[in-house]
Amino acid sequence: MHSRSGRTAAALAALALAGTLAAGCAAGDSTSNGASLRQAAARTSPSDSDCWRSGMSGDDWDDWDSWGPGMGPGMMGRDDCSWGPGMMAGQYWLPGDGTPVRTLDRARQRADAFADRLGLSVGEVMRFSKNFYAELQTPGGKPATEILVDPADGDTGIEYGPAMMWNTDYGMHHRGQAKVRVSPDQAQDRAQKWLRDRDSDLTVGAAEAYPGYYTLHTLRSGKVTGMLSVNASTGAIWDHTWHGRYIATSEN
Repeated sequence: MHSRSGRTAAALAALALAGTLAAGCAAGDSTSNGASLRQAAARTSPSDSDCWRSGMSGDDWDDWDSWGPGMGPGMMGRDDCSWGPGMMAGQYWLPGDGTPVRTLDRARQRADAFADRLGLSVGEVMRFSKNFYAELQTPGGKPATEILVDPADGDTGIEYGPAMMWNTDYGMHHRGQAKVRVSPDQAQDRAQKWLRDRDSDLTVGAAEAYPGYYTLHTLRSGKVTGMLSVNASTGAIWDHTWHGRYIATSEN
């Protein structure tokens, strides 16, 4: 039996791909309040394509709704598809001490410990029903990357999704300075259209520029509900559906 932290490391190792991404498709939303860094499986797309394939265009990512539960030790928790081989790099994950994280202050402490390893500082910290989220900043105050803190045991690591796969400075697929073809205003317009096309009543806030992509808060009547990201090169959308219900924010 793998330990809790061992399962976390194995799940994140499956995301650190040496070659192309072979993301598995696991159907169904989580009803658990304990979604964590271990839960990084991909759902099937509305177009019913079986798996992410090498050669898919950036816009194909628009059809991927979420990453949800189902990740087993090192591989997908379902048999439909599997992740390609990868290896765990220490900078992507900091194991917890087994103590539950129940407050924004404690989540910030965990985020600070992780940020120190990268020479970064912690900005905004958000509490959701399934995890804590924190943005990391460069010494100059620019957005660098995004991380998650597991409320169950304090496991802390690079947020799965855009921060892992699109971030050109701190992600798992370093591509240097990828050409930025999408402006912040265009990212905001594209994100709003993406929501509108799905009959959502949500709006989006300003686009915050990370290396290779933007992240925007989703809003209902001006209040935060969650977030989504837009690829700065392709314009592809990635909805952060793994957070659960928004609870509170702690500013830097």
